[in-house]
Amino acid sequence: MEIRRDLYLDKLIRKKHNGLIKVITGVRRCGKSYLLNTLFYRHLLESGTDADHIIRFAFDSADDLFLIEENLIQIQKEKRGVDPEKFTKYIQSKMTDDGMYYLLLDEIQMLDCFEAVLNGYLRKQNTDVFVTGSNAKLLSKEIATEFAGRGDEIPMYPLSFSEFMSVYPNDRYMGLTEYMLYGGIPQVVLQEEPADKALLLQSLFNEIYIRDITKRNRIRNTSELDDLLNILSSAIGSLTNPEKLKNTFRTLKSSSITSVTIKKYLEYLEDCFLIEPAQRYDIKGKAYMDTPQKYYFSDLGLRNARIHFRQFEKTHAMENVIYNELRMRGYNVDVGVIPVVERNEEGIPVRKQLEIDFVCNLGFKRLYIQSAYSIPDEAKRTQEIRPFRKIDDSFRKIIITGDMTPSYYDDYGVLTVNIYDFLLDPKSIEK
Repeated sequence: MEIRRDLYLDKLIRKKHNGLIKVITGVRRCGKSYLLNTLFYRHLLESGTDADHIIRFAFDSADDLFLIEENLIQIQKEKRGVDPEKFTKYIQSKMTDDGMYYLLLDEIQMLDCFEAVLNGYLRKQNTDVFVTGSNAKLLSKEIATEFAGRGDEIPMYPLSFSEFMSVYPNDRYMGLTEYMLYGGIPQVVLQEEPADKALLLQSLFNEIYIRDITKRNRIRNTSELDDLLNILSSAIGSLTNPEKLKNTFRTLKSSSITSVTIKKYLEYLEDCFLIEPAQRYDIKGKAYMDTPQKYYFSDLGLRNARIHFRQFEKTHAMENVIYNELRMRGYNVDVGVIPVVERNEEGIPVRKQLEIDFVCNLGFKRLYIQSAYSIPDEAKRTQEIRPFRKIDDSFRKIIITGDMTPSYYDDYGVLTVNIYDFLLDPKSIEK
């Protein structure tokens, strides 16, 4: 069964021949290789490109490395990257005329000096380069520096709920529960039995993600990294920082781990796209607040597998799903903070901070969004819209709820939309 990834395929098609290196980034097993080597490759063929003008190479493939006289096991033993001279010599042998060639290169971070190699291909008028990578530090950093404005990053996520539903056999209500439980890793979604899904998720986490992080960053004390993952998994969407996490370690684990080490581990988890931070933004002061911030998992199935599916709260899961959906749609997403001064029961002025779950920016467009799993009465609704009423601007203000109610605007212009319509219809928050 094939899962369409039209959102990302359309982006690749639009970016053809733009003079930039197209870099698809994202967590391992989210579908980057399939997008590039199957869906986009098929598009090129259907568009009339000759197969011998499409050069595909996967740097984590033993068969492909054999073509350039490299050995995957030997590379791993020697802890080095693929020899760039052997690779470029192979590519030169394939480019036999002046026609346009498309280079589809998988897991480019495994090639030594990859930024220099790719920059070299940019100078060729008949070469269009598309690559994938699974490490932000090795890719995003170079896109901003070594590529000097010549890199075009395309962040890719596991399946959106809409993509998930395109292959899910039951209704959207059952679908969302399963999506929040097992996530959107394509390989997992295509498993039929829940036990197989859970087993595969746990295997992926331990055998792919954890092993990759510890090996790449030469981590010896893996127990601390495991504990940090467990703490983050148990508190998705909660405000935290390295200092607060250090205190948690000290209380729960009697650990002497430092905040510096925790900060480093958090960066490792971000670099492999397992988690994303959402910074706090002072809406009135129009400034970012360094700490604390929230962390969300790029895939809820991986998060749930980490804690053996023991802690499944739909409130926090829905918030994580909304965050991921907004990121897939291209928004930059922050946590909104509104400082206010209110009088308490004794009439004494008290400083408070009201929170808006998501402040979403896309160009000149801005949305303020609250996630509310249920709004059973007017008191709850008043609580949710209270921060909105402290904002002076006219940008759209939205409550996304798990209640199965039709969309409506209240007297204050706040739109309420249910989670199903929001996830399945991007225009639902613009009507």
